[in-house]
Amino acid sequence: MATRSSDLLRQITVTASLVVCIAGSMIGVGVFGGTPIAQAAGGALAADSTLLAPATPAFSIWSVVYTGLAAFTVWQWLPSQRCSMRQRSLGWIVAVSMILNAAWILSVQAGWLLLSVLVILTLLMTLVLAFLRYSQSPAGSWVEAVVVDGTLGLYLGWTSVAVCANIAAALKASGFGGFGLRPEVWSVAVLVVVAVVGIALAIKGHGRLALAAAIAWGLVWITVGRSSNAPESLPTAIAAAVAAALVLGAAITVRTRAVLAGR
Repeated sequence: MATRSSDLLRQITVTASLVVCIAGSMIGVGVFGGTPIAQAAGGALAADSTLLAPATPAFSIWSVVYTGLAAFTVWQWLPSQRCSMRQRSLGWIVAVSMILNAAWILSVQAGWLLLSVLVILTLLMTLVLAFLRYSQSPAGSWVEAVVVDGTLGLYLGWTSVAVCANIAAALKASGFGGFGLRPEVWSVAVLVVVAVVGIALAIKGHGRLALAAAIAWGLVWITVGRSSNAPESLPTAIAAAVAAALVLGAAITVRTRAVLAGR
């Protein structure tokens, strides 16, 4: 009985967290009177604010992520999922991630960029924990693979890129001078780290394509932004494009090998 009660509490909490997350996203786009993220905090997170800011179309991935989170919430209410060990392992973590998502939007709206960095780093760690947990066991069906693994993969992948843009924006707003190094040195170094992390996640996750695709998506739009919009930076654009190719290529290679080994 206690287990059933905790399962129900988890399902209700995930649902409530989704409502908070969606409400936060509506504030983030200005629907409820809030300032759109690109204009909040003095435009610190606009597409032309730093070398690591993706071009505006990149942010359309949020609509896919939110749709996936809604599908995840519905999925966890199915009778077959109430007592699912996977849901018991992931439900609370996903709920926390959605609350953190809303908290990040509100912190940016308030102009608290340093706080927003702490929030998004916590969100990233939460999603990494979810990744480590769902990577331990395969999805029970293709629907679960899409709704659970796919959604959380996109969520983590995009957040991995967003963290870099957020930190760069906060450092610029605080007057960070780069210790005398050119901005391109920092941007390329960060993109190298993103590539290494993306490849590591591809290996650890046995080539999960949604995760790699989301990272590549963000990196490609950094390439577009730095090659066609201010501030233009050819080294940054090239580094982002190479990083995107490496991450996606690693995931495809690992997945192909896994499939062949399975056969």
